[in-house]
Amino acid sequence: MSELTRLTIAEARDKLAAREFSASDLTGDYLDAIDAANPALNAYITVTHDKAREMAKASDARLAKGSGGALEGIPLGIKDLFATEGVHTQAASHILDRFEPRYESTVTANLWADGAVMLGKLNMDEFAMGSSNETSYYGPVVNPWRAKGSNMDLVPGGSSGGSAAATAAWLCAGATATDTGGSIRQPAAFTGTVGIKPTYGRCSRWGIVAFASSLDQAGPIARDVRDAAILLKSMASSDPKDTTSTELPVPDYEAAIGRSLKGMKIGIPAEYHMDGMPGEIETLWQKGIAWLKDAGAEIVNISLPHTKYALPAYYIVAPAEASSNLARYDGVRYGLRKTGGDITDLYEKTRAAGFGAEVQRRVLIGTYVLSAGYYDAYYLRAQKVRTLIKRDFETVFSDGIDAILTPATPSAAFGVGDQDMAADPVKMYLNDIFTVTVNMAGLPGIAVPAGLDNNGLPLGLQLIGRPFDEETLFAAAHIIEQAAGRLHPVKWW
Repeated sequence: MSELTRLTIAEARDKLAAREFSASDLTGDYLDAIDAANPALNAYITVTHDKAREMAKASDARLAKGSGGALEGIPLGIKDLFATEGVHTQAASHILDRFEPRYESTVTANLWADGAVMLGKLNMDEFAMGSSNETSYYGPVVNPWRAKGSNMDLVPGGSSGGSAAATAAWLCAGATATDTGGSIRQPAAFTGTVGIKPTYGRCSRWGIVAFASSLDQAGPIARDVRDAAILLKSMASSDPKDTTSTELPVPDYEAAIGRSLKGMKIGIPAEYHMDGMPGEIETLWQKGIAWLKDAGAEIVNISLPHTKYALPAYYIVAPAEASSNLARYDGVRYGLRKTGGDITDLYEKTRAAGFGAEVQRRVLIGTYVLSAGYYDAYYLRAQKVRTLIKRDFETVFSDGIDAILTPATPSAAFGVGDQDMAADPVKMYLNDIFTVTVNMAGLPGIAVPAGLDNNGLPLGLQLIGRPFDEETLFAAAHIIEQAAGRLHPVKWW
């Protein structure tokens, strides 16, 4: 394995600026690593060899002139949900077959403007619907981590499983991802990487294939907290093309790394002590509390009483919005088209063939809860619960809490094709138990590696912050990272 691919973004940035190696060298090593590993991990759907080399060559020219951007020459992987001009963008779905947009998403345009290099498009759960990266039309992604003494393939989490697996396996310096109910934080926890879902509105949603528009938010997955801060600085922006985008200035998140926690209040919510939660998750949580306390933070027990309603409310709101958003995929204008006897037959055959089982399930649920006679009983009630969840957080933050510490997931990574999960979709949905509240309230949340379970698999902790206060999350997450150390898989692929 090339030593260059082991560098963090911060290290590579400094060495590129010092001309210790070229962007072309770095990109070439990543492309070689992808070609060698992707048959085993399936993290990339498309590898853009020629485009990556062209972008790296342009970066070298800018670096030679001393005019490099904040991410000049840094090779990144892009989740298949982000529109990339002229490059495969299918949300890992058959229904968007051969779709190559003629425009660029705002987030990726920001990254290219800062000099980043695109390595390719990363695998994901179809339309971001899943918690294991097994619903992709292109097959499951395999986690680069394995349990001690086992050769069993494990899931990397979802929906941003390709982003997490590629970052953990040194197949990109970092990756874009999206989070609707935990799709950045859960795969980050499963792969020993850092993932942050910023406040709703911090990153533009323009050019990102929509799942649930009031919940979706883009963010980075990186190998450490500093790299996540560097990436978010470039990804975030105000965007007139997205009416939910904030007009607040984007802070220098990297400057928050190393900030003191003295005087800070960290809340510990009673409701996150779930029945049946593995003892090692509870132990890890207590370690995280101790680390933050040792750093000078005050630990405060808090209550978020409507947490228990978050998961069922989420699985009404998100499918309802998905059923509306996915109505546009009809086989008429782009993507897959199945021939039908009339227009209705064309719609039905195209959508039946184009959407996978999980997407179909969620569209059906969403259509049901929005239908006449059920709208008030389900969707309207779920929106009221969402308001109460948001109010819980507002009450806690108004009482002086600066951030909230919770587990990131209820377990470590499980096996690809796990029969219990396959037989009962609700068990799969329960993987989001600690993460969905953050999306329902529109808050920022970060997952940071905090240790290994008894099988040697990574576990993460989650920090939840005030609206648009990602800086506090980076500062607190850095403390946990320093105490826990960085986690890396043993290479087997």
